[in-house]
Amino acid sequence: MNQEDLQNLRRDYSLAQLSEKTVNSNPIKQFDTWFNEAIEAKLHEPNAMTLATATHDGRPSARIVLLKGYNDNGFMFYTNYLSRKGKEITKNPLGAITFFWGELERQVRIEGTIEKMSKEESERYFHSRPKMSQLGALVSPQSQEIAGREVLENKMAELEAEYADKTIPKPSFWGGYILKPRMIEFWQGQRSRLHDRIVYKKIDNKNWKQVRLAP
Repeated sequence: MNQEDLQNLRRDYSLAQLSEKTVNSNPIKQFDTWFNEAIEAKLHEPNAMTLATATHDGRPSARIVLLKGYNDNGFMFYTNYLSRKGKEITKNPLGAITFFWGELERQVRIEGTIEKMSKEESERYFHSRPKMSQLGALVSPQSQEIAGREVLENKMAELEAEYADKTIPKPSFWGGYILKPRMIEFWQGQRSRLHDRIVYKKIDNKNWKQVRLAP
């Protein structure tokens, strides 16, 4: 695609509006409404989200991970603690996640602080996963250089045989994180790029301030 064609790539949005009068005063409940609507619309992996982290000196990185739970405390995901994102979270706990549900012309941005979940919560989720996913967590030294794919495949074959009739232990380097939000923004596409943006900012442990932003 040439530069001119790329610059002319655009669409107008018109499916819905986002109003201060109709959104929930609690952003977690508003997220729950939108998330359930994304599920009902049968979107492909509506729990896929971009997770952004940064080094201690502010160099950012981002990747897609899957949301595995949410409540009033925050948004949960699981990964290898020794991965790039895990190491960055250790040095700099500030992070952000973004959901984009294009078919619904919606985006949700969330910023906050990331903390490890308890060992018990991580254990419980780990053992709820399919067996091959459990083995995959043991096999992969995530984000580290390896000599080739056969390294992973050979290790997987070894562990499949070793744990054929055994409970697979959760590796110590794998578990859950929760992003505790300080800001949540809901974006609804509108005509002429005059999109709706409503932002919730946390003002204390329980209360949120709601504002509208220019698109």
